[in-house]
Formats: sequence, structure tokens, C-alpha cells
Amino acid sequence: MRMGEGVEWGLHCCLALAWLEDDEPVPTATLAAWFGLPPAYLNKRLQALVRAGILSSTAGARGGFRLARPPERITLMDVVTAIEGRDDVFRCTEIRQRAEEEETAELIQEFQRPCGVASAMRRAELAWRRELAGQSVADLMAAAPPGAADRNRRRYTRTSR
Repeated sequence: MRMGEGVEWGLHCCLALAWLEDDEPVPTATLAAWFGLPPAYLNKRLQALVRAGILSSTAGARGGFRLARPPERITLMDVVTAIEGRDDVFRCTEIRQRAEEEETAELIQEFQRPCGVASAMRRAELAWRRELAGQSVADLMAAAPPGAADRNRRRYTRTSR
């Protein structure tokens, strides 16, 4: 499975909103222009973040989006789940049981144990989810190149005032 680009867009928008020091909502069109994204598609992703309680939105001419909680309380996993959903990445369909062999007592007993492939994939997914849940938007802010926050604020000042 390939993660959709909406996750990248959502994370960058959360990061951009976190760097703004004022609490004014930022319109979708502004965020879309900053990143060269289609506004309608970006808006769908931002609405998913609102439903998840990551962003809040304000309607109207002066409306837009802002963070709904502090950056240190928004994990990367929160954003992934909001955009991609909660489903497991790997879904075992038990193809090992589709063989044309006769079902012997030995095979029946083997099939009662968890599939080794499914177990390995589940462990890997849990590690991936733990890693993303352990990193926040604040961590991204701290790891950003020097000057990134100031460039973000200048860009906002130029495009919105």
C-alpha cells in the first residue's frame, strides 16, 4: 500500500499553521497557494483534520483553518489516521488455506495458529505506528532548518495582509 499524498499535505499545513504566531484562520486558498496544491482537494484533506480534532475551521470571508490544539499534542499518527483512516495497512486473507491439498489433521492444526506472514507484518505495522505516534508537529518544528519558521511567517504576511 502506498500512503496518499494527502498525508504529506496535511502535515505540511499543520506545520505551517503551527509556525504562525497569531490565531487568525488561514484560508484554504492561501495554504494551497503556498504549496502549489489544488484548493478543492486540499480543502477535503483539511476537513478530515477538522473532523479528527486536529484543526478547527471558521466559515465566512475571513474564515479558514487553524490548529485545534498545541503542536506538541498533534502526532504524525494523528494526521495519518485522519487522512488515511484507521484500517491496518496489511490485511491477511489467509491464502495459505486455499491450497488444493486435503485437509489433514496436521493442516487443520497449523491453520489454528496465526499466519507467520500476518504476524510479521503486524509487528512491523505496530512499530511504524508507534514511531509516528511518538513524533509530534512540535518535533517537526524543532527539526526544521534554521529560518523555516521565519520564512513561513513572512510568506503569510505577504499573502494575507
